[in-house]
Amino acid sequence: MKNTATLLSSLALIGVIVLFVLHFSKSSTTASSRPASAAVSHSGALKIAYVNIDTFEAHYDYLKTKREEFNKRQTGMQNELERSAQQFQSRVADFQRKVQSNSISQAEGEATQKQLAQMQQSLQLREQALTEQLLKEKDAFNEQLHNDLDSFLKDYNRDKDFDFIFSYSDIGSQILLANESLNITEDVIRGMNDRSKNVSDTTRKK
Repeated sequence: MKNTATLLSSLALIGVIVLFVLHFSKSSTTASSRPASAAVSHSGALKIAYVNIDTFEAHYDYLKTKREEFNKRQTGMQNELERSAQQFQSRVADFQRKVQSNSISQAEGEATQKQLAQMQQSLQLREQALTEQLLKEKDAFNEQLHNDLDSFLKDYNRDKDFDFIFSYSDIGSQILLANESLNITEDVIRGMNDRSKNVSDTTRKK
């Protein structure tokens, strides 16, 4: 059980959303007006904008709520596994004391060894099941979030006429320098927060 904490800590949602090569498409209509935050490239050839993923993660309310839920689930699972591991270790220590003091018969020792082996196997299976369950839910949430953002950007781009909307991160991004006038992150956060207020988890999963 030494790897329990490591396994579960890797499931934290921090960094889960560094996922987007965002939707890019050109609308068939030209925007009649654009808000100041919805910028256009100055080259006249391509209309480009970007979303700062770090800022998006920090201010998209639904994501923050789900992150807290996952962290609580992760903590609960870890606590359960740690309690079970402590019970197992206590049983092992008790068995070792009896063996050393010759206070257990051979038959009892063999039966106890069998029980401990079964207990260890059960713990390993439980750890595997919990880990797989959380990973599955995390993957489903990532897919749902990607779909939500893609759907929003399609609607958002109807009157913006961007050719490309890129993702940008302060750490790990291949974009080394970004013109702040092309930043539509606030628009996206505001729009996604407004959209998510009236959408339940049940509706999202349909």
